[in-house]
Amino acid sequence: MSGVEEERLLTSGEFARRGLLSAKALRLYDRPGLLPPDRVDPATGYRYYRVGRLATARLIVRLRGLDMPLATVAEVLALPGAAAAERVAAYWAAVERRTASQRALAGHLRVQLGGTEGIGKMFEIEQREVPEQLVLSERRRAYPQDLDEFIGGAIGRLTEAAAGVGGVVAAPFVVYHGDVNEDSDGPVEVCVPIDPARAADAPAPHRVEPAHREAYTRISKAQVDYPQILSAYDAVCEWAESAGVERTGPGREVYFTDFMAAGPDDEVCDIAFPVSG
Repeated sequence: MSGVEEERLLTSGEFARRGLLSAKALRLYDRPGLLPPDRVDPATGYRYYRVGRLATARLIVRLRGLDMPLATVAEVLALPGAAAAERVAAYWAAVERRTASQRALAGHLRVQLGGTEGIGKMFEIEQREVPEQLVLSERRRAYPQDLDEFIGGAIGRLTEAAAGVGGVVAAPFVVYHGDVNEDSDGPVEVCVPIDPARAADAPAPHRVEPAHREAYTRISKAQVDYPQILSAYDAVCEWAESAGVERTGPGREVYFTDFMAAGPDDEVCDIAFPVSG
């Protein structure tokens, strides 16, 4: 593009047409400073734009095509190329996480509103034998909004403590000794298994989790979000009732992989109940 073309000013109408956006959108992007005019005629109020800014206009249109909020668009425009690309990638990863979570929530609501009769079709229930385990534990009362911080923090603290007695030897799990919802706060206990041979050296608090048979279903990271996780609990309970199997202990979540590194659709957790053999 020649220097003359680069410096030529376009009317707002021509700029909008060549930038692939409407006049209304051009005014919208002017207000937060995303795409202000290069010149405003003081007598007429007409706005003019340099030809060289068409690339920015077209980029904004494409970013908005991702349903990106204007504030995030401004962040992208302010960054150099590689950093801007990373910001777009981070935004889209968050969209995919939110979409996966909403998909799981929609499934939960379909079951909730339609009755629990069809919930067994959404989850595969299996059984396994769980050996006796020596666990380091941390217990507190918590509401749903407290769980992420408490569980993540407690697993980190207990894993660090376990390092002094040979490390974690099995998947950490969370036991719900009471209901956790908007009106009830558990209590909730986070458990990290350690080598039973190191019982004499185990830091307090620790306890023995008895051996038991367990009925469980495996869920994805998106399904862990509250309240859709309740569908998985309901599925295991319904299976136990229909199979004539008695639940012999409180429900729990067994985290068998790196939760933070997992994607929304990756399996991360088993929803389980101890049951009679």
